[in-house]
Amino acid sequence: MDFELHMIFCPDSTSSLVSPSINTHQSAVINPLKLGILASGSGSNFEAVAQAIEDKQLNAQIQVLIYNNPSAKAANRAANRGIETVLLNHRKYKNRESLDQEIVNTLRRYDVDWVILAGWMRVVTSVFIDAFPNRIINIHPSLLPSFKGIHAVEQALQAGVKITGCTVHLVCLEVDSGEILIQAAVPILPDDTAETLHARIQVQEHKILPQAIALAAHKQSKPLLVSNS
Repeated sequence: MDFELHMIFCPDSTSSLVSPSINTHQSAVINPLKLGILASGSGSNFEAVAQAIEDKQLNAQIQVLIYNNPSAKAANRAANRGIETVLLNHRKYKNRESLDQEIVNTLRRYDVDWVILAGWMRVVTSVFIDAFPNRIINIHPSLLPSFKGIHAVEQALQAGVKITGCTVHLVCLEVDSGEILIQAAVPILPDDTAETLHARIQVQEHKILPQAIALAAHKQSKPLLVSNS
């Protein structure tokens, strides 16, 4: 596969550097990936993956959306697309391990082979990771290894850096420390707030998450992107 640095322009005309970029015309139509997506909030990254599948840019199908927050809008997005949803409210479990075991049980029940953490605001345990080794993908709003953990956008602003962005990576036990798949760099503007910066980062998140899923699958001899031609 050929990779190259690829310049993408945001709607507000600020540029972002994405690396690596994937040539979507180098593709293989094989059995689709079976995805389980976990989300805690608005579900915009869930929507990006679902749209990439609908547009035939990603050879996959979403088996189930798991959400832990009863008010998560991600559940409405999934329902609108006819995708099954399961609420696993973390407050009802005695510890992280018991929650993760129920997540694993649910994913197996839906025959999932790749897990996507798309705004999943819970730290995962070895119970979860060991069940899907090197098959759990997370998206984080910073250029890792900088600004790990929560409030990454605010951390970048407080640090006074001039460039931040987002990273898609494989999940390991140490938070936000797994193998990096794809990153997008986003400049910080002089008048940026956490809200405006996060909005521009999300534009890039929605672009690179489907690509990263394809790249991770390719690394394990799974289907890549479906050609648009």
